[in-house]
Amino acid sequence: MNLGKTVFAQLMDFVPAHEFQRCARRYRGDYKVSSFSCWNQFLCMAFAQLTYRESLRDIETCLRALGPRLYHLGIRGHVSRSTLADANETRDWRIYADLAQGLIRTARQLYAAESFGVELEQTVYALDCTTIDLCLSLFPWARYRAKNAAVKMHTLLDLHGNIPAFIAVAPAKIHEIRVFDQLLPEPGSIYIMDRAYLDFQRLYTVQQALAFFIIRSRKDFRFHRVGSHPVDKRTGLRCDQTIRLKSFYPAKFYPDPLRRIRYRDAETEKNLTFLTNNFLLPTLTIAQLYKCRWQVELFFKWVKQHLRIKTFYGLSPNAVKTQIWIAISVYVLLAIIRKRLGLDLSLYQMSQILSLTLFEKVPLLQAFSQIHRTDDMEQPCNQLDLFYL
Repeated sequence: MNLGKTVFAQLMDFVPAHEFQRCARRYRGDYKVSSFSCWNQFLCMAFAQLTYRESLRDIETCLRALGPRLYHLGIRGHVSRSTLADANETRDWRIYADLAQGLIRTARQLYAAESFGVELEQTVYALDCTTIDLCLSLFPWARYRAKNAAVKMHTLLDLHGNIPAFIAVAPAKIHEIRVFDQLLPEPGSIYIMDRAYLDFQRLYTVQQALAFFIIRSRKDFRFHRVGSHPVDKRTGLRCDQTIRLKSFYPAKFYPDPLRRIRYRDAETEKNLTFLTNNFLLPTLTIAQLYKCRWQVELFFKWVKQHLRIKTFYGLSPNAVKTQIWIAISVYVLLAIIRKRLGLDLSLYQMSQILSLTLFEKVPLLQAFSQIHRTDDMEQPCNQLDLFYL
């Protein structure tokens, strides 16, 4: 039933208000704040993400143009670009990081049974990072090279529903391998990684946690073969071997045997070599799981194309992280709504619909279902044609 709420207000109803207030109190976000609260800041930034606003002035102009309708969006404070800029600069970004983690826990429960192409009972993660380029003159704290600045968004993606289970935003000069030190491997889970994360000492921590990894190997590492297993070369497999590391430090840091699999991808015509500590899964399944790692690349592409994380509204590290975490919150919120409403729409279609219907007072489900309506021009009518061909 339509209660007179705007689509934007109905959308924000899916954000747990009590959990948000708990996050704000944890980091004293509303301490000595009289009008423009953390919730108002989140609403303004979420509005900017959903409507593709390019700057603080753009956000201010659009929201002020709403006049009295601004109240029906849930925004109670006075919106000005200076107030929003100060909030992004000073209020702790961890407020929105904790909120995003709460939404992520909800989304992962909803998508726990979602298929990703390989039928497994274990949780499967894809670990990778993407670089977000910045202007060196405006973001000197993020210096990457002599004339470049950037930050990296390290992401551990749960392939069941493509929900990010872990995200860390750090300057780009910090190597990807150091993200291992922040991860707590889950026993029984499978972690899929590219060869940039090949560090045998850190991989052994995954082994000791009773978790599994699949990673591409480099060409320069030395090993000796312990045994071989037959493979069907018609499927693209070339070998399935049990090996031990031969070089001094790798053998010291990883003393257990490894499984080495070579596979030729028919689509790219590339020979790929994988290392894994899982000796139970079929050989072809290991190769198929590594191909699923591409889902994290598609996640990065979607976020960069449809959310605002390439142009930033503030210049400090706190403002950049605040914007990125709110963008992730919006992504996960759309995923939650898609599952709870049972929508047969992609997240892209949902974001496009919302960008045009945020101010309409229609039920949220009706706003999304209009895309399936038959075009009225296809219905027969008694109107005469104006032109004849």
